[in-house]
Amino acid sequence: MSKSSPRRFAGKSTGTVTVIEARVHRSSARNARVAFILTAVVVGVLAAVVAASYWHPIVALIVGALVGVPCGAAAWLLVRIWPVLRLLWWWITEVLLAVLLLTGWVQLAGHTPMVVTLLVVALVVGVPAAVPVIRRQVIAWAWCLVVRHRLRVCFAQFIIANQSGSLPLILWARPTPVGERVWVYLRPGLSAKDLEGRLDKIAVTCHASTVLIERAAENNAAYLRFDIKRREVLTAHVGSPLVDQIDPTAPVSASPLTVPTALDLPDVDAPTITLPAQGKPAGKKPAPTTSANGSKPAASSSAPEDDVSDWI
Repeated sequence: MSKSSPRRFAGKSTGTVTVIEARVHRSSARNARVAFILTAVVVGVLAAVVAASYWHPIVALIVGALVGVPCGAAAWLLVRIWPVLRLLWWWITEVLLAVLLLTGWVQLAGHTPMVVTLLVVALVVGVPAAVPVIRRQVIAWAWCLVVRHRLRVCFAQFIIANQSGSLPLILWARPTPVGERVWVYLRPGLSAKDLEGRLDKIAVTCHASTVLIERAAENNAAYLRFDIKRREVLTAHVGSPLVDQIDPTAPVSASPLTVPTALDLPDVDAPTITLPAQGKPAGKKPAPTTSANGSKPAASSSAPEDDVSDWI
């Protein structure tokens, strides 16, 4: 559904403002016709069967037609305006806030003097801006509204939608200590795996540092939760409640604190361990033997009395 302007500015056309894409418009029209026929036939037949037990069959058919056609028309209308309802759902929070603020301003200006009106407006605007706790909460909820629209931009720009052109349904969002958490319901033709490869682009679009995606329900793969992180809270200084448990009037010990620098155990008797001598046992040295011709025998690599375990 688009709106074209016939006016020209400086000899050029002002262009076309597209509210609903042409593919979505054609798809909703086709689905509306199918919904009308199916609902009218089913409801009409059921109504005729029920009416046939009380009236003549011809009268029952007329009653079935009178009941089925309006029900089919209601189904046609609901399916036909679904793209508009989805568009209103995306902006429902902003629309309600605008209506609330405008109604409050009109009622306040119509029942109070101008000085009182300006004073009330100054208090409503100035108190949240001056109190840090309220200001942070207002900013956090404002980011939730912004993130919902930024995610919709992501889905419309680089995520392949289904054949009917319907985008995932962004349900609601709430602030977290590190950013925002958004719940999204995927339509047919899209899965979480398709989104996991585009987390960096989603983070850029949402003006965040990182984005995580996980299932919001174990039994439904279409129900996802987006955790958008834009700040780090683990590096902040957190006050410990243990400090308040110390009695400030408790006396401080005057004895110096001795820090041990070495292990000293004077009361433990350490036995003296003597290692055995390697090779032949200590004792009397045997006399050298000579051969028959008077020469000394060749040195042996291993004496018979040597312990073989010393060489292993």
